[in-house]
Amino acid sequence: MSNFSLPPNLTDLGWRQPLWYQYEQCAEAPYAFIFYFTVKVFNLALGFPANTLVMWHIARGKSEASTSDVFIFNLAALDTFFCLMTPIELTNRLYLDHWGIWHLQRFAYGVKDTTPLFLTCICLDRYMAVAHPIVFMNIRDNRIRIGISALVWLMILAYAIIKSILGVMSVTKVFSSLILSSFFIMVFCNISIIWVLRKSVAGKETMNPVKKKAFKMVVILLTIIVVNYLPPVALMPFASTYTFIQMNCQISVSVFSIMDLSSTIDPILYISKMDRMNFCSCLKGTAKKTEINVSV
Repeated sequence: MSNFSLPPNLTDLGWRQPLWYQYEQCAEAPYAFIFYFTVKVFNLALGFPANTLVMWHIARGKSEASTSDVFIFNLAALDTFFCLMTPIELTNRLYLDHWGIWHLQRFAYGVKDTTPLFLTCICLDRYMAVAHPIVFMNIRDNRIRIGISALVWLMILAYAIIKSILGVMSVTKVFSSLILSSFFIMVFCNISIIWVLRKSVAGKETMNPVKKKAFKMVVILLTIIVVNYLPPVALMPFASTYTFIQMNCQISVSVFSIMDLSSTIDPILYISKMDRMNFCSCLKGTAKKTEINVSV
């Protein structure tokens, strides 16, 4: 509880300082909320500028763009919005406790829940480029990917609005199905690309750099899904076996905080795989630009 007394006019109106650990029962086990708030601040401090940098790089590098960059740009935009919600959410959790902002918070988390849709689009794009190059050459037009992105955004907004209005439990099954289906698609893409690469490397000393790049991308996406998104899905079926304190004060807060970390992990992984000289011209001694073709 708060260590200070409220002004009489506020207490008379029934207002009280919200608990930083959300539920009174969590007073005996509040430490997961410290991790939660730390992740929020971390995402705002590092995730927001990282996602902004990714969007800036993609927007200015049209001649060097990968077909997957359309989906990566949308993913970064989604994470940027989620990171920007941090000051609003923390102010509401720690001070305001306003019902309208709680609905906005649920909307933001609905948007975040559906991040795997864009991750899956990126993975399938890499898979088509490696496993079915002839078909891929006929669908390289980015207008197709823009259309797919628009459809994905409609699905994201529908999910987020339903979660905001009807509550978390209204979309639990949809969320679980989304994560599991994304995971299985990632595994399929991963195994397929490994199989193609094995055949292409047979009898050769070096691997095709384009296919190697695609393989690394799919492995990164699979890692993101496994680390950030599978824990909440794996725990959902056993929710009824936990006590209120275990579920609402420890487990759910921790696993969803891990899921939130993807807002920073995604752009950092994208930045780390880029050629530094191409990513930031300030790293060059001259204005000369190294041309790298990543058009798959």
